[in-house]
Amino acid sequence: MDAVYTHGHHESVLRSHRWRTAENSAAYLLPHLKPHMKVLDVGSGPGTITADLAGLVGHVTATEVTEEALALARAELAAREVGNADFAVADVHALDFPDDTFCVVHAHQVLQHVGDPVRALREMRRVAKPTGYVAARDSDYSAFAWYPRLPELDEWMALYQTVARGNGGEPDAGRRLLSWARAAGFTDVTATSSTWCFATPDDRAWWGGMWADRILQSSMARQALESGAATEADLRRISKAWRAWAAAEDGWLSILHGEIICRA
Repeated sequence: MDAVYTHGHHESVLRSHRWRTAENSAAYLLPHLKPHMKVLDVGSGPGTITADLAGLVGHVTATEVTEEALALARAELAAREVGNADFAVADVHALDFPDDTFCVVHAHQVLQHVGDPVRALREMRRVAKPTGYVAARDSDYSAFAWYPRLPELDEWMALYQTVARGNGGEPDAGRRLLSWARAAGFTDVTATSSTWCFATPDDRAWWGGMWADRILQSSMARQALESGAATEADLRRISKAWRAWAAAEDGWLSILHGEIICRA
């Protein structure tokens, strides 16, 4: 059941995660939120989505698997003077909350990294109120599309898939969310999808530069080297390709995400 978090918390990773907002990462959930609601944000990361959710509901509880990771959300919410939130170290496979506690249980880009996503969804359902919602959104790496089709970026994709699966995760989680929800016992599930698209010069510079750094400096890079999945030369070649993609005037990249809203 245990899985290793592929990305880690290097600055190059947090650069990406801190870009996320409720609007660009949880738009499918927003119509269901009401001011009185109590929300559990599972795997809150650096807390930018958590803080946005706190501005829309009555109370938010942020969780992460370690106190070190949770400190990132604490700092973000403190900087934004969010007063209606608390924090807990928690494993989504065994949440330390009573049954029927939260109006909404939310997880963004979490289920792709856990050892047993079906058990995780069962736990999310358990702590949700009978009239509440369980919501999850995960990317689907095999469905990423980009141009120009640089061969090194195909190599990057294959490498990421290898490392993530070696860590016990499922990088193509987006397409599996509906099946996981059904296996977890949900019968009322709305499944949708949405995308991020990076095509302007500024967007390409940000995304391409971020991955050019991540492939050399993040936990994924260390894991790829330690497992023998890649060499230093491989990683440098992929990094260079990300910068070439970012510099291409016709560069374009789209990231597909699966989404589910489940009635508890």
